[in-house]
Amino acid sequence: MVSVLEQANGRCEKLKSPDAGICHFYQHCTNFVSSDGVLYNRVMTKNRLIQGILWALIYTGLTLAPLILLLLGPRAPSREFYREFSVALGFAGLSMAGLQFVLTARFRFLSAPYGTDILYAFHRQISILAALLILAHPVILFIFDPPTLRLLNIFSAETPWRARAGLAAVLAMALVVTLSIWRKRIKIEYNGWRVWHGVLATLFVGLGMVHVILVGYHFNTPWKQAFWIAYTIFWIGLLGYTRILRPVWILRNPYIVESVVKERGNSWTLHLKPQKGKVLRFKPGQFAWINTSGTPFAHRDHPFTIASSAEARDRISFTIRELGDFTRTIKELHPGTKIYIEGPYGIFSPDHHPHAASYVFVAGGVGITPAMSALRTLADRGEKRPLILIYANRDWENIIFREEIEELKKKLNLKVIHILERPPENWQGDTGFVTAELLNRELPADRRPNATEVFICGPEPMMDAVEKALDHLRFPVGDFHSERFDLV
Repeated sequence: MVSVLEQANGRCEKLKSPDAGICHFYQHCTNFVSSDGVLYNRVMTKNRLIQGILWALIYTGLTLAPLILLLLGPRAPSREFYREFSVALGFAGLSMAGLQFVLTARFRFLSAPYGTDILYAFHRQISILAALLILAHPVILFIFDPPTLRLLNIFSAETPWRARAGLAAVLAMALVVTLSIWRKRIKIEYNGWRVWHGVLATLFVGLGMVHVILVGYHFNTPWKQAFWIAYTIFWIGLLGYTRILRPVWILRNPYIVESVVKERGNSWTLHLKPQKGKVLRFKPGQFAWINTSGTPFAHRDHPFTIASSAEARDRISFTIRELGDFTRTIKELHPGTKIYIEGPYGIFSPDHHPHAASYVFVAGGVGITPAMSALRTLADRGEKRPLILIYANRDWENIIFREEIEELKKKLNLKVIHILERPPENWQGDTGFVTAELLNRELPADRRPNATEVFICGPEPMMDAVEKALDHLRFPVGDFHSERFDLV
């Protein structure tokens, strides 16, 4: 028998089992059952857990490294506790801010244990914490040493440049956080905000480093100077990677618009084919960033779930609903238009759970796209295990892929439950929203861990309600999955 560790490392071979017979492996094993499946799941879960812990420890170590410097080397005996405490908070905040460039650099190995959505959510939350720590640095000084308030007058000849750099850094930080929190409320266009977000974040970290260098107190030994120089080079290197090296790599593999097809629900399917070489390989449920600006250096890309089958070799497709400034332009793309794709990303895929006895997809509106990618892929693979699609929409006419879903029922062991908020006359199906009662009725009776994997995608209130309902039904928390993005 092929070892589970070999299977976990992605070797696609045939497994002969007395329980499962011959199981065929695709890009990832798809028909893993019985004790072998549980063991496979444990191996993969353990690997992701180890990776997650490792990256968390590295992040914590890099964050605390400046604080450790405070405890090492010569220190002036006259420095008060409040001053050292405020400096420690400032260093921690600045270090967190610099590491934000790592969190948004789209390193697959970094997001693999958590999921890209979790990484971006952490990025948003930790940004606020970093801002509070940095703001606490001058506030503590002002409280315990009121004469330092005069440093706020940057136009005074007596104000040193280190204070001016520090104040400018705090102002840039405040703008970054404020514009990020209030972007939608004050209706700032996404691409414009994204440009300014990057510029202000770079200024913030850069001016913060200038402030540290000009203060000079913690540059009093050669090894401390080497540390901060290395930290600065690290941040600059990340900027170089995200702004230059990665776009150069993406530039080498352009895609061409093959067609743009109108779908139900005010949505459009964008069919792309590679200008040269092979189509992007991905797992069903993953997403990619697409850039229609004509150059990857413009950094005007947006994340969308791939809707096509992972088994397709000639083209890749995205189905996009008109919801914002960018999504409204999809229908205006013409065949032959050059587009750039970066990906794939995400762990929201049934291929990560090949052991499951069944899959359940709970979708709302255009959140059907990862489920459609999975269903199309499973149909192409000749999947036989039971599948359930619970699909919530406002009305019957706006159900995206309605006809294709019916056709897939002929190829798959698929049960489809439509839920409509505004049902037509004589509607015999479910109405309203996805409820705990409906889930309890439709989900497989086998609620043991690893038996059924549930994938949830749709409006955030729907995902919240479904997750809460599954928890209420005591469904194994590790067996239902959702991916959340709020970037466009």
